[in-house]
Amino acid sequence: MLSRSNIKLLLVDDDEDDYFLTCDFIKQIDGQNIEITWAKSFSMAISKLTQAKFDICFFDFRLGAKTGLDLLRIVKEHRIPTPMVMLTGKGHKEIDEEAMKLGAMDYLIKGELDAEKIERCIRYSLERSQTLQTLQESEAQYKSIFDNIQQAIVLTSPIDGSFLYFNPEVSALTGYSSEELRNMTTISLFGSTTSRQNFATQLAQFGRLDNYETWLTTKSGEKKLCQINAFKRTDSNGQEHFLGVVRDITNLRKAEKEHVISEKVAATGRLIRTLAHEVRNPLTNINLSLDQLASELQDEELHFFLEIIQRNSKRIGDLISELLNSYRPAAISLNPYSGCLIIEESIQQAIDRLNLKNIQLCKDLSVDALLQIDAEQIKIALLNIVINAIEAMETGKGILEVKSAIKGSSYLISIKDNGMGMSVEQIDRLFEPYFTSKSNGFGLGLSATLNIIQSHKGSIEVESTLGEGSLFIISLPIHNQAA
Repeated sequence: MLSRSNIKLLLVDDDEDDYFLTCDFIKQIDGQNIEITWAKSFSMAISKLTQAKFDICFFDFRLGAKTGLDLLRIVKEHRIPTPMVMLTGKGHKEIDEEAMKLGAMDYLIKGELDAEKIERCIRYSLERSQTLQTLQESEAQYKSIFDNIQQAIVLTSPIDGSFLYFNPEVSALTGYSSEELRNMTTISLFGSTTSRQNFATQLAQFGRLDNYETWLTTKSGEKKLCQINAFKRTDSNGQEHFLGVVRDITNLRKAEKEHVISEKVAATGRLIRTLAHEVRNPLTNINLSLDQLASELQDEELHFFLEIIQRNSKRIGDLISELLNSYRPAAISLNPYSGCLIIEESIQQAIDRLNLKNIQLCKDLSVDALLQIDAEQIKIALLNIVINAIEAMETGKGILEVKSAIKGSSYLISIKDNGMGMSVEQIDRLFEPYFTSKSNGFGLGLSATLNIIQSHKGSIEVESTLGEGSLFIISLPIHNQAA
């Protein structure tokens, strides 16, 4: 028997005789108070369903010019929660199946009605409606969690990589709108079919991937290093899907790299200061002894050798001073200065070198900002990078690209060449003193550049591929918005 003590039932039927007949069957249900409301037309049914709350609705398939299927479509469109049961004159499989697809809880054949069937139909429909409502509430709750979680969550097809579900964070991560994501595949984000296939192959083989790191490309072309935790799941229809949680770790890895460089620079600086002190002490004694010998030595031929020793001793002293200066915090005098102007002035100091090697200069300095910098020091830092780029490129084939941009509260200066490029090992040692791949270089320029940029609370990022060129991105804090 039904457990509810009072049930509000809406009966939709344009045939008064059928209405009374159905009411009689309903009233024969023992121990149950069922309050029946009659809607004698399609429009009256819509009005009552939208204005009042009913526990269940029985409706006839034929309602004048309209049908019960039309009623179900409107109920579905307006998300009316009332459980719907269709009454038909005779069984019609296609219609019955269509009604169930549109959300009907059950259907009854009028010629076979009795109190027992109606009671069972009401009970099952109410129980099923309660179950569906609970499921919908759970789905809404989990969807709310997924939509508000601060990590990108995606459900994709393993066949073509199309998106089956994604939360708003995916748009924030990739820069694509929801509509754009629905019409694209993950291959576009991975940047290449090979990269995506490698991910899909491993996931299909192992069933899950933990902390899988890969580069994803955003709508603007920016590359982001992302960490993906994913696993393969199978739905009730036996279809496989990939569920993944994507986390942008670009800034994390950048901070880790900067920390390693800072630690390396600090440790090298301590070592250099210690070595300089230990070398300068005996060097001072050597110089004092040479001065004494020079004043007392009468043999002119021996004076020639003393001069050689003095010149090389001075050279050792100068090298130590240069080394110490490259690791000594730069003394800077900060003043407001245009970002575009400092770039232009730095390039101008290298214009002769560019012309001599017939290198094409491409500038995009449309974005400007007011910086708080020591202009002369920043010129030195930028010039060191520009000169290195020029020397890395072939005469007549080089292209130097210099661009400015703003990201957050930072002013970005990118310097890109199409020269010989660098290996991963070379990039790791790039800012070490005396590390150089040039036959006539000392390897102190970039270490001094790093020192200057860090003194301005900025940072340097380097991307390079052997045989393809290098990209340096200098980030400086903005003193004020666009100048």
